[in-house]
This record gives sequence, C-alpha cells and structure tokens, in this order.
Amino acid sequence: MEASITSRPCSRRPHHPAGDAREVGVLACFALWWVIAAAELVEPYIVPSPGATLDVLTGKAGYLWQHSWVTTYERLLGFVIAVAVGVFSAVVMVYSSTVERTLYLILLFAQVVPKIAIAPLFVVWLGFGIAPKILIAVLIAFFPVVISMVTGLKAVDPEMLQLSATMGAKPWQTFLKIRFPASLPHLFSGLKVAVTLAVTGAVVGEFVGANEGLGYVILQANGNLDTPMLFAGLLVMSLIGVVLFVVVEIAEKLLLPWHASRRESSATTTY
Repeated sequence: MEASITSRPCSRRPHHPAGDAREVGVLACFALWWVIAAAELVEPYIVPSPGATLDVLTGKAGYLWQHSWVTTYERLLGFVIAVAVGVFSAVVMVYSSTVERTLYLILLFAQVVPKIAIAPLFVVWLGFGIAPKILIAVLIAFFPVVISMVTGLKAVDPEMLQLSATMGAKPWQTFLKIRFPASLPHLFSGLKVAVTLAVTGAVVGEFVGANEGLGYVILQANGNLDTPMLFAGLLVMSLIGVVLFVVVEIAEKLLLPWHASRRESSATTTY
C-alpha cells in the first residue's frame, strides 16, 4: 500500500519582525522621554514628563479637539485642492511639451521659495481667515503630486501605447485604460508625501496670523513657556498626520490590488 502525501497551502500569517520593529521604535522613544524626565536630566520647563503631557491631553481634550479640527480641515481642504490641480496640471504637461517647459520652471520656483517667507504676504492679501492657511497647504502639497503624476504618466510602456494606437483607440481611451491606471502607483507615492506636508502649510499659516488651530496653540504655549501644552499639541498634530497617511495607504491597497508591490506583499504574508 502506497502512502500518498498531499500538500496543501497554509494560509497562516507568519510573524512580521518589521511591524514589531516599528512598535519597538515608538515605545523606545517614549521610554527615553520618560527616562529623561524621571532622571531630571533637563528642566521640566524644557522637556515635560509624559505624565504632565498626558494630563494636558486628557484635561484639555475639548480645547485641543476644537483647534485640531480647524487644522485638520485646513489640511484636508488644501490637500484635496492640491491633488485636483496637481493631477490636472500633470496631464496637461504630459500632453503638451510647451506647457511642460513653461509650467515646470514656475513650479520649481514656487517650490524652492520658503513658505514661511511668503506666508505674511498671503495674510496681507487674503486676511487672517482660513484662506491663507489653505493656500500655503496647497503650495506645499502640490509639488509632490504633480511631479509623481508626471512621472507615472511618462512611465507607460511605449509598446502599450503603440498597441492601443494600432487598435484604433482614441487618445482619451488610451488615457483612461492605459496611462492613468499605470500612473496610480507613482501618484500614491506622491500623495503619501503630500498628505504629510500639507499640515506644514496649515501650521505655517497659523503661526503667521491666526486665533485658532494647532499652530496657534503651539505658538501660545511657547510664549507662555507651557511645554506640556506644547508637547500635547505636537503629539496631536503628529497623530493627525499618521491617521491621514494610513488612510492614503488603505486607499492605495483598495485601488491597486493588482500592483506588483501588493502581490509581493501578499506572497510574504501567506505560505
């Protein structure tokens, strides 16, 4: 009697040291913070203890939430505008070399100008409302979006474009079926950068002139030497950035399950 051995795939997910490394790194930073505060290596008004910061986060949660919502709204609106304008500009640049040569220099000039230097000018033009904060967020987030989109649109295999032209596809059909899907991995790389940079624009605008937002909270705390509130504002600001980054990553996973990076990721998590 012959014994037959059948192998069947195992769907068990293995242990991932990379994920643990990220968690250990975060915990190590907080542990180092606690050690510095507990050992009184620096004065409390310079580096507050984690407990003092936590007391501010819990005791003034409503105050922080109110200002966090303002900054998040400015950041999201600026990010959305930057994505819409950036994608449109990238498409125009790819299909028109004249526009690309002209617009690229303008984009490069706008990117290298320090935003903190032109923020007061926007306040003079647009006032102390929400408009200058959104505009600065747009300017900061716009560049990585348009550059990544242009790169993605140009990275299409020329043979695919020739094949579509041979089969009689119209330009808009080639764009929707070939160019745009192929550019999405590059675009999402730019979106991850842009969504983290957008908060910089909003906070810079709040530093220059505002009476609400996390930038205003940090500026007030700095003026009053209230370092626990300053650290609490920084932590909330960082948390918002992490959440928005994760949202973009989730959208990438949902929209690009076919991409090679996703297939390789799935291969390493199942065996």
